[in-house]
Amino acid sequence: MKTLADWLAHLEGLHPKGQAGIELGLDRVRRVKEALAQTQHCPVIIVGGTNGKGSTCAYLANIIDRAGYRVGCYTSPHLLAYNERVRLNGQPVDDAALCAAFARVEAARLASGVALTYFEFGTLAAWEVFAAAGVEAAILEVGLGGRLDAVNIYEPDVAIVTGIALDHTDWLGPDRESIGYEKAGIFRAGKPALCADPQPPQSLLDHAAAIGADLRLLGRDFGFERPTADAAENRLQWRWWCRSGERLVKRTLAHPGLRGPTQLLNASVALAALEALGDRLPVTMQAIRPGLIETELAGRFQVIPGKPAIVLDVGHNPQAIRVLADNISSMGFFDRTYAVVGMLADKDIAGALAPLKGRVDVWHLTTLGGPRGTSAAALAEIVRAGELGGSVVCHETPAAALQAAREAAGESDRILAFGSFYTVAGALAALNRKA
Repeated sequence: MKTLADWLAHLEGLHPKGQAGIELGLDRVRRVKEALAQTQHCPVIIVGGTNGKGSTCAYLANIIDRAGYRVGCYTSPHLLAYNERVRLNGQPVDDAALCAAFARVEAARLASGVALTYFEFGTLAAWEVFAAAGVEAAILEVGLGGRLDAVNIYEPDVAIVTGIALDHTDWLGPDRESIGYEKAGIFRAGKPALCADPQPPQSLLDHAAAIGADLRLLGRDFGFERPTADAAENRLQWRWWCRSGERLVKRTLAHPGLRGPTQLLNASVALAALEALGDRLPVTMQAIRPGLIETELAGRFQVIPGKPAIVLDVGHNPQAIRVLADNISSMGFFDRTYAVVGMLADKDIAGALAPLKGRVDVWHLTTLGGPRGTSAAALAEIVRAGELGGSVVCHETPAAALQAAREAAGESDRILAFGSFYTVAGALAALNRKA
């Protein structure tokens, strides 16, 4: 009997690059899906986009859970344990359920004579878990792009594209138009297709029109209003709106549990998706209000209580770190800012760090291992070349970098740990916290 660790080692061995192995295309994974005889038994929401996918999935899952449904949510990557990727009603699935699902996928894969990547194998296994649990709604987060991502073998009842920015350009193309087309690949003819990007690429709009998707856009079909600041209580609320047929729905809500003004984008598109599914998966305000407020997600501008303040953020591209920079501006005054940074080599590191120019007093830079990792020394060169300011200290691991920052920081300082899921995972482990 294989343990979960045995299975994960097996998945790692399926591709020369292990977890990092990417082979875009749907033929292989579709053949194994057919061998498994997988059928869709519940509403499916597929969520793609460059930034904001994880937060949007978290809002959807929490609200649907609050509404009393059995909901499955598949996301990636994980921070500390693989089980985080496959959740039932907010809880990571247990090892036994994963192992059983992996065994079924492996049997079907061998019978089909098909090679799968780590992500493809995991995607099929997640559906096996959801089917065995009898979920009443399934939320699937795109891993990379959309059109050729393994998640796209499933048929969404609603498809969401959050924001579109430059990331994974080696795979998705060099500009927002190329990337927008790949993201729009999750849209379906006649089905609600939501986009929460304030300026969607023309390629996304054209593809939606070409296939006859029911395109719903931020600012036109749904959106949010920030309240005026003339009353103290108004600052704690926001207003969501959505066109639903001939009706204009408006709701005044408390701010969502995840921090930062961009979370209103993610919350807005999540609510619009639920509105679109209202006939099959009705949810009430009694589910929406606590569902939004009580959503938690590790590594999304996550502020760890205590002194010094510690902020964890998985942001790793220019758009995400611009948002991080905006968010820290609203945190109040801190004497000094220490940055714990580790990044992967296939990211636009110089562009990502630029928004923090002049905002960091000490850079604690860490090497990330593996074939995609960047050394602390290489990061130091980028910090210096970009004239970002502050002093530089290099470390071998994220945990060591965080520990050094904590030892140096005073009670009136703050520490930002960001740049990769690996960086945040190392920080969480050093803090003895769960994801």
